Amino acid sequence: MTTEAANDFGRAVPQRPGKRQRLAAFCSAVGVLPGLTSLRRILRKDLRILAYHRVLNISDPDAFAFDLNEVSASPEQFRQQMELVKRHYDPVSFRELIAAIEGGQPLPPRPLIVTFDDGYDDNYHIAFPILRELGLSAMFFVSTGHIDSGMPYAYDWLVHMLCRTRATRLKVAELAFDKALPATLAGRRELGKELLFHLKGLDAATQAAIIARLGDDWGMPPARHPQCRPMTWDQLREMRAAGMEVGSHGVDHNILAKLSPAAMAAEVRQSMRTLERELGPPIEVLSYPVGGPDSYNEQVIEAAREAGFRMACNYVTGVNRLPVPAHYELQRLSVESEMDIDWFAAMTSLPEVFAHPKRVRAG
Repeated sequence: MTTEAANDFGRAVPQRPGKRQRLAAFCSAVGVLPGLTSLRRILRKDLRILAYHRVLNISDPDAFAFDLNEVSASPEQFRQQMELVKRHYDPVSFRELIAAIEGGQPLPPRPLIVTFDDGYDDNYHIAFPILRELGLSAMFFVSTGHIDSGMPYAYDWLVHMLCRTRATRLKVAELAFDKALPATLAGRRELGKELLFHLKGLDAATQAAIIARLGDDWGMPPARHPQCRPMTWDQLREMRAAGMEVGSHGVDHNILAKLSPAAMAAEVRQSMRTLERELGPPIEVLSYPVGGPDSYNEQVIEAAREAGFRMACNYVTGVNRLPVPAHYELQRLSVESEMDIDWFAAMTSLPEVFAHPKRVRAG
């Protein structure tokens, strides 16, 4: 397995086993986690929210021309993790959390929520059957524009274009970016991460224009691919009928804080209206696209509140003290593909020690 280190894009950089992983293996071997976890629960009551993106079996990373950092777990890893969650925690839904906060209903002693961002169709084909088999629920945050169009997320498609183009240089004048394209797929992915980091500092319209221009310059085919598809409305209806929750991840996965106040408020409102039209009310929870500290602000929070959302999640690493003081800044624990089951168990038990530090996430 690989490293605990996080890069500037908020995802781990595969290296040798890091300190967190080695310490997690040691704690598992000597059996200290249960005692430490029990002590922590006595001293502090809190809510854990796990954050996933994609669940995929990548047998050959060199043949996968998309962003590997979006893959949170393999199917086997995800099943092991959910089995552990079922044994050692009390999984709850956002509806139960809202009822507890607003209606005074008690939460179980070990509350935990499972969430997914973006809405890739592997969530339906792989994660959903495992959750249903184990009798668990999860929240799936989706961007309604991508569900409507069937188009992939622009950031992931940009990485795909970088992996597949025959161009020899990457030039983005707006960022003073002019670099040779590496020969290897791994090298191109790393260059894609660097580009995304800088791209996300621009406003949404400029980001979209740059990605579209690169596609035109490189003569790339239309943005559709079986390895990078969003879910469909019918799939989401089936999942919701089976007890899954669905929330908003905006319309077009725009960084809300980078939009004008009017566009930002419209995006938040439109996402809720579309979800309620397609799936029925209530739609009560929003996940800020990208979700880092620069991705939302007080204006975004106010827009979410005015649109009728009762809670919102960011992508800042942490757990949430109970009772929850910040309904629109719920923190989460990111699950990464390099986590073996010992590390996952340690992260959920003692997140202050074993969770990935996050600055800005990749997608």
